[in-house]
Amino acid sequence: MGKKTQVEEYSAIVQRAFSDRKRTNILKRAEQLTIVFLLPKVPEFISPNVLTLIGSLGSGLIFLAFVLGAYVTDWYLLLAIIGLIINWLGDSLDGRLAYYRNIPRRWYGFALDIIADWIGIVLIGFGYYIYAKNGTQIVAFAFVALYGWSIIISQLRYKITNEYSIDSGFVGPTELRFIIALILIIEILFHGSITYLAGLITIVLFVINTIDSVRLLKLGDLRDKNQDRYVQ
Repeated sequence: MGKKTQVEEYSAIVQRAFSDRKRTNILKRAEQLTIVFLLPKVPEFISPNVLTLIGSLGSGLIFLAFVLGAYVTDWYLLLAIIGLIINWLGDSLDGRLAYYRNIPRRWYGFALDIIADWIGIVLIGFGYYIYAKNGTQIVAFAFVALYGWSIIISQLRYKITNEYSIDSGFVGPTELRFIIALILIIEILFHGSITYLAGLITIVLFVINTIDSVRLLKLGDLRDKNQDRYVQ
């Protein structure tokens, strides 16, 4: 009986907290379980807006880690991993907390989330720009530009399909954080490897964005044809 109650409680939280978006990422199940576990434990004095701020502070810590890594020692890059965790906590819980507490502000939250994501990725990219050497700073610019492209794709997909998704297939922001953390650990162990790994990530992002853009155009074309048929 207790087990059934737990399942019902879990289902109720999922229904309430995740009703506004579709997730397709590999870590969806584990991430959802973690969020459902954490939501009831967030103190009442912490609001969704405070969590958004906490997520942005995590991005600021990543920026600081790159600066310290550039001018002091690579070991400070470990701070960036802590920053990624903080960023995940704030970014993943802010909107979910609003829905969990039944105080969602759909369009305000939507706008704030996009703005915070963009500020965060610019901070991370700028930090890497400072850390990068010998002309490889272009990779930092490419990463920020490609991430911005992916944000635009998600907004256009929402406009065309009325279905909001922040993932590109099996890869979402959470998976990207794991990849960045792995790259940072490898950089600490093998100095200079970040140049090649970051370059590889930008190439992968370019390929994913190109595929998603083609799919998006097909969805737009399909919607246009359906509207034309309806008008006729």
